[in-house]
Amino acid sequence: MESRRNSTTVVGFSLLPSELIHYISLRLALPDIFQLKSVNKFITSVIADQDFARDYNLRSSSSTWLLVYKKRWHRDPVVVHGFTQSSERWFKVMIGDILKPVIPPGEDLYFLTAAGNYFLFALNCSREVISVNPITKTVKRIPQSPLGPRGTSSWRRSGLKLLAGPAGSGQFRFLFAEMVDNNPTLFEYDSTTNKWKSTVARENIVNSTNSNNKDENRIFLSASNGPSTSIVISIEYDGTDPLVVRPTFTRVPEDGELAVGFSWGSVINRLHIYGDGRMLIVRSESLGLNRRVKVLKGIELWGLSPNGSQWAFVSSVPNGLIDEINKPYGVMMGCLEEREGTIRAIFMSNFEGVWDIFWLGFDLVKSKWVRVPLPEFNMEGSNMAGVTFSSGLTIS
Repeated sequence: MESRRNSTTVVGFSLLPSELIHYISLRLALPDIFQLKSVNKFITSVIADQDFARDYNLRSSSSTWLLVYKKRWHRDPVVVHGFTQSSERWFKVMIGDILKPVIPPGEDLYFLTAAGNYFLFALNCSREVISVNPITKTVKRIPQSPLGPRGTSSWRRSGLKLLAGPAGSGQFRFLFAEMVDNNPTLFEYDSTTNKWKSTVARENIVNSTNSNNKDENRIFLSASNGPSTSIVISIEYDGTDPLVVRPTFTRVPEDGELAVGFSWGSVINRLHIYGDGRMLIVRSESLGLNRRVKVLKGIELWGLSPNGSQWAFVSSVPNGLIDEINKPYGVMMGCLEEREGTIRAIFMSNFEGVWDIFWLGFDLVKSKWVRVPLPEFNMEGSNMAGVTFSSGLTIS
């Protein structure tokens, strides 16, 4: 009965004027468009039109996807689960068959980040990095960086950035920041040349304000974070002139401890999440006498001060939102990004083998927090192997 109803819906949809099909299809997620293309030639002709591809790629590049990679065993098929606010369900991005010819059985993959049609994975056994394009179904091995082979534990989400080139260009850039011999250093891979370059960031003594301007022309990568001081590399979008920003944090707890990016509930009550020159402080407290189980107490957003010398308080998540997402946890991890005036944060927590996931957004202009509703996402019995935000998939 369900397949007959779907068939009737598709036939009815194909009878609409091409302009209306164009308009409706622009608002669909790419997996839905691929499904439409496979059932009707007329719809396929509308979607294959160059004007539709141009309009869709432009719209999709400004959308935001949440991408999650979970796994049970190393031998399980590699599937990235994606959600976008224009839909009401999770999509499966199947890349296992793409990887089979190039990745040996038993390899342990970790999902680093994504941008557009490019998904970046770290391979723990061979200590390599690969990019996967699920649209063109291609895999590219990235040469070892100047730092040499690296295991999955060496990569920090807040210290790296993947930049996709224009739709159809087949180009991307991968940047990450590290401390090398106590020097904040920028590493950049360009797929066009298939080469790395490394640059020691310079101290910006003359005009520290320019290195901290929050706009679309600058990228902020976290190089190091301590209880009282962070080291951030600020660079132009084209990768030139990396500068050092050293914001201090005055609210240091007496024990001086902090968890960065990932926290075991039995260890500490304060988790710091960094990204794009921002910092989230997740404060928790023990649930009763059991120090291994925590509950959220509050979430604060901080940003760089105008001259980059300090972390400056921006906003706190309202208590009402905290009550909505406050569940017991033993482990918590998160990531954040800032794009087009909105800060997005994803939090994943685990309690006795059951994962919870929630998405918060903060509008910088309206100074308003919102919770993005997520469909049910079953992770029971699975291991978390990477989570990230990304711009939308494009047709080419």
